[in-house]
Amino acid sequence: MKKLLVVVDMQKDFIDGSLGTREAEAIVPAVKEKIEAYQRAGDEVVFTLDTHSDDYLNTQEGRNLPVKHCIKGTDGWRLHEELEMYEGKRFEKGTFGSVECGQYVAGGDYESAELVGLCTDICVISNAMVIKAMAQELTVLVDKSCCAGVTPESHQNALKAMEMCQIKVV
Repeated sequence: MKKLLVVVDMQKDFIDGSLGTREAEAIVPAVKEKIEAYQRAGDEVVFTLDTHSDDYLNTQEGRNLPVKHCIKGTDGWRLHEELEMYEGKRFEKGTFGSVECGQYVAGGDYESAELVGLCTDICVISNAMVIKAMAQELTVLVDKSCCAGVTPESHQNALKAMEMCQIKVV
């Protein structure tokens, strides 16, 4: 059985764009290394893409986070330039967790699913929980060294919450 790596929202707007942070920039090399290790081993890599439209500010999320980001087709929506060349299915999602990605994982024959990316406390935890709910017996892992949260404190809180839900933090 293959292992699966889910790379969550490693997009320019979250790294060095409108919602970028130093912590997000710092994990890019580790995420790149993790993708390459999975591919060398013959395992699968997939990506989620936070995807909004021009009317983002009129959505519930946009009213709560009034910063335009990841507008489909913009430079900020694209994967970071160090990651965009990697092959792998892309799941566009208009909200924090991707049901489509969860269904894909549940329908596969995987030994484990490991998540890396941004933001630990919003989209990583949401996708980990969706996958855990849809593939209850699958080992779900999160590599904390390849994730960054909105703040270091919220990153740690999300890791603790995932551990409580039987998601292995490595």
